[in-house]
Amino acid sequence: MNEKKEARLRGRFNKELEGAVQRYVASVPYDWRLYRVDIEGSLAHARMLARQKIISQQDFREISRGLRTILKEIESGKFVFKLELEDIHMNIEGRLFELIGETAGKLHTARSRNDQVALDIRLYAREATCKTIDALHRMNSRLVKVASDNINAIMPGYTHLQQAQPVLFAHHMLAYFEMFSRDEERFRDCLQRINVLPLGSGALAGLPYPIDREFVAKKLGFHEVSKNSMDAVSDRDFIIEFEAGAAMAMMHLSRLSEEMVIWSTEEFRFIEIDDAYATSSSIMPQKKNPDVAELARGKAGRVYGHLVGILTVMKGLPLAYNRDLQEDKEGFFDCVDTLLGSLEVMSGMVGSIKLNSDRTRSVMRSYILATDIADYLVGKGLSFREAHGIVSRLVTYATEAGKELHELALGEFKKFSGLFDRTVYDIDLEKSIAARTSYGGTAMSQVSQSLERAKEIIRSYAAK
Repeated sequence: MNEKKEARLRGRFNKELEGAVQRYVASVPYDWRLYRVDIEGSLAHARMLARQKIISQQDFREISRGLRTILKEIESGKFVFKLELEDIHMNIEGRLFELIGETAGKLHTARSRNDQVALDIRLYAREATCKTIDALHRMNSRLVKVASDNINAIMPGYTHLQQAQPVLFAHHMLAYFEMFSRDEERFRDCLQRINVLPLGSGALAGLPYPIDREFVAKKLGFHEVSKNSMDAVSDRDFIIEFEAGAAMAMMHLSRLSEEMVIWSTEEFRFIEIDDAYATSSSIMPQKKNPDVAELARGKAGRVYGHLVGILTVMKGLPLAYNRDLQEDKEGFFDCVDTLLGSLEVMSGMVGSIKLNSDRTRSVMRSYILATDIADYLVGKGLSFREAHGIVSRLVTYATEAGKELHELALGEFKKFSGLFDRTVYDIDLEKSIAARTSYGGTAMSQVSQSLERAKEIIRSYAAK
């Protein structure tokens, strides 16, 4: 390391970092991915400095030329990252000195690494959030198409993983549409708090230069500037919020994955997962393993871990910046990668499943209509609790007799209530579903309306 470079990096210290310490404090092995937003932020900052006559226009042109050269070098793979320069910010600054000389030192006027880092991670988080919203939209598009393509299919609805009442398969898929729509709303809400400019806060106390923070905010697309310099350099709430939203979205993906795994088993055979989203066994040639769904289910725990990790990092930090905050990035980057990757493969898998509607219908025993029979008795004047008791005893009787409910003779029905007549045999799966007309219910009329609303949401998003 030459003397000037050493002085820039080590300041008042007389020794270089010991090798193990150098490796321990370095973040460039992972924060290199901030290179593009770091250069974007530096260009906006330099332009503002020139506009405010803090540096000259010639200085700005030199700095701009150097930064754009560095961007090309990184993207072409020619840039050499140096561990001794610790992070992406000093690596870029070090190369800028090599390219344009001492003029490079003017770029850091009215800026600290503290507010520079805070800017970079916000720019990265904003981009990641927008990509996440797009990915959630694609997932919902696939769910809507699968629901629409199987609008007439009936399946058992479950509580406690026991057959409960018949529902439309489309209704089941649209339940996940609601989940991922809430996730999308959460990330849109999070985006508002990400989109705050911290640059101009300095190390923690503000700056003694005539800077124009609003100009930089506008150049970088921020909606507002931070209101307190100490908070701005130490705030990582937006990362916590993103990871909390990611944990919620991964939980929803995990629930969907669990059902895909169960439904694709030989015992259920409700769906067939496309070969492109399954793997074979190394020893059992008949196997078709739903590995994509299983991995998405497992990766939920990984994202949960990152959320707990950043909460633990933040819980005891005094104001303002502390080096602990370097630990915000690895987990965040992995959280972003895991969520986006999971959404991509799961939306593809969901869009490719084949529903075995004959199977989903055939597995339903007549007992799944027990609630409808109770409602039938309510329609004849009984209270629901009284009707529930009668049908409970009727089901016990039929089970012990080894009969389905529709196999019982009318006389057997009448043993439990004289209100039964031959119309009890009219109760079937279609009538059960058609009767659930309450808003949000599984009746075809309600599901059709829900599908149209969902399609309109998808169309309006595509039009933006």
